[in-house]
Amino acid sequence: MTVPAVAHRRVARVPTALCWLAVAPGLGMAVVRLTGADHGPLVQLLAFTPYVAAATPLAVLPALALRRWWPAGVAALTALLLIGVVAPRAVADRAPDADGPALRVLTANLLKGGADPAHLVDLVRRHRVDLLAVQEFTETARANLERAGLSALLPHAQLNPETGTTGSALYSRYPLHDGGYRRHTGSIFSQAYATLTIDGAPPVLVESAHPAAPYAVSVVDDWHTDLAAQPPATPDGPLRILAGDFNATLDHAPLRALLDTGYVDAADAAGAGLTGTWGPYDGDPIPPVTIDHVLVDRRIAVHTVSVHGLPGSDHRAVLATLRLPQM
Repeated sequence: MTVPAVAHRRVARVPTALCWLAVAPGLGMAVVRLTGADHGPLVQLLAFTPYVAAATPLAVLPALALRRWWPAGVAALTALLLIGVVAPRAVADRAPDADGPALRVLTANLLKGGADPAHLVDLVRRHRVDLLAVQEFTETARANLERAGLSALLPHAQLNPETGTTGSALYSRYPLHDGGYRRHTGSIFSQAYATLTIDGAPPVLVESAHPAAPYAVSVVDDWHTDLAAQPPATPDGPLRILAGDFNATLDHAPLRALLDTGYVDAADAAGAGLTGTWGPYDGDPIPPVTIDHVLVDRRIAVHTVSVHGLPGSDHRAVLATLRLPQM
């Protein structure tokens, strides 16, 4: 083979290599997502699966234009796989036949108690919230919410204010009993819980969820431990609602395992599962990700879910309108 021919073949390989480089991010994400390999730094990357799913089809076009059929085929298959796991979150599911009372649930991470109390109470008032779950609940937040009039709207409460990020609380329009709080062994976050009673419906076990955040590789094991410790749904027992900052998206295997016990993600069921709840609302460059959730027993009907800004917090509040089954 002559020197010019060898040089020509080497040059011809460059477009092929570039096509494979374009395919690689999506292919890697698909492998990790579909195998549930939630370990190390991959945990953080998985939160951005919807963005990769949206970008992966772009890798098909240059491969087709350059007639690189293998990269084009792999890119197309990768795009289909990722879009297949992400797109259903934008489509509402059929709700179960629940004809009991309505229940409006709001969850909000208060960012060390610094969220605007008047704004949060206004959300409760305007949307006629029945149950409020808050995380990173401090004594200052408790006092400020009291002054803003929260107890007049939601007079029943289970409170565990603590300094920093570990506190938790539930406020309710309806009576709460058998309440308390549990503490994680990984993150030491607390989770307030209680049984809510409302005329015309069975009792509902409600809890303000807050497992560890996988902000570094060193705490990923704590993240796994805290998510595994969340109370499973009880398909043949009491109704359950878990609402809070789960520090996980539907692309994380531990959260999907929790759903498999008998929960439904309310936003996913309502077709609002791609709306970000944590992200660049304070100017940081991180695109929004969906880590705040209202998980409900599959016997509970989900009607609507909306996300609302919360000044003073890096999270947005999630509001779910539900319908409970009859007693």
